Amino acid sequence: MSLVYSEEQQLLADTAAEFLMAKSPVTAQRKLRDEGASGGVAEGFDAALWREMVDMGWSAIPFPEALGGLEFGSKGLGAVFEQIGRNLSASPLLSSIVLGGSVIELAGTEAQQAEWMAALIGGDKRIALAVDETPRHDPSAVALRATREGDGYLLTGTKAFVADGVGADAYIVAARTGGQPGEQGGISLFVVAADAPGVQVSPMKTLDSRNHATLVLNDVRVGAAALLGAEGEGFAALDAALDRGRVCLAAELLGATQSLFDTTVEYLKTRVQFDVPIGSFQALQHRAAWCYAHLQLARSAVMAGLAAMDDPALDAAARARMASLAKWKAGDAAHRISREAVQMHGGMGVTDELDVGLHVKRIRVAQASLGDGDFHVQRYGDLSAVEA
Repeated sequence: MSLVYSEEQQLLADTAAEFLMAKSPVTAQRKLRDEGASGGVAEGFDAALWREMVDMGWSAIPFPEALGGLEFGSKGLGAVFEQIGRNLSASPLLSSIVLGGSVIELAGTEAQQAEWMAALIGGDKRIALAVDETPRHDPSAVALRATREGDGYLLTGTKAFVADGVGADAYIVAARTGGQPGEQGGISLFVVAADAPGVQVSPMKTLDSRNHATLVLNDVRVGAAALLGAEGEGFAALDAALDRGRVCLAAELLGATQSLFDTTVEYLKTRVQFDVPIGSFQALQHRAAWCYAHLQLARSAVMAGLAAMDDPALDAAARARMASLAKWKAGDAAHRISREAVQMHGGMGVTDELDVGLHVKRIRVAQASLGDGDFHVQRYGDLSAVEA
């Protein structure tokens, strides 16, 4: 298992870095936030920028060539997401491609793949994954009901924190057709059109000012063709898609933390007190070294998680463990280093004038998304116990 990017993956990372620095720097995200606060840009990202990302082939990276993809794997995606994190660039790459597209790839029939994959990869449509119903991520806690009615199903319930849910063309909804909340069995996956009667979408305010939505389904009728995979057996595909999203989000966290660390080190070099740079104070040097150590540990965990997603020799449980390790350590390092960054910037660290605050807000939301540290520590332990 390689913990470094290959030559091709590093080239992709360099290309992404150059593109995002030019087209989507942190200042652009600040503008999107301000426009959203004044009632504009409801989708939370620049549609023209997303089109350029699609044209560069980023939306095709994770999928096999048979489905129109580039088959460049999760490490290829990780190289892009790390740069996305550095620039805080908002796009539906995670929600529509990594999460939604992966569910269609893993659970969809040939007809469903034909209907959706080309449209998603080509950027012509967006799909959002609707899983969580409580403040904390838990894909087995699905309570939204799907009951059989004629040759279809009737869906009733509410989903929260639907990433890029505002403006999506459709939703992949995790619904319970059997069992009880907390059980993995009995979960089914349905594609629900955004304009279906009974679908209500409302924006949610989050700390990072990104596109999140509450999705309410009031007796929404869908046909049997809307079911992805077998009834009651959707959890395996759902969890596998979530793991792809978790390692990509971990890579984004790594990039955001690296950018925050670099900014802080530069501040230590240039901020002068008592006629010397504050970086000359040994106490701050020790704290910076401590941050660097945690950052490198996080990088190793994230690279291992990305590599595990692409390793056919590993079973689903092994990949899941590595995904949880990556997401936990990336979030842990981001939390520790972001606190130090604010402290070492002093009072300026909590002002909106500096980009530090924007990084911290995005980091806090990304930490909680797709499972916080507590969730992944518990999951890692449970998976390890099963294997033992």
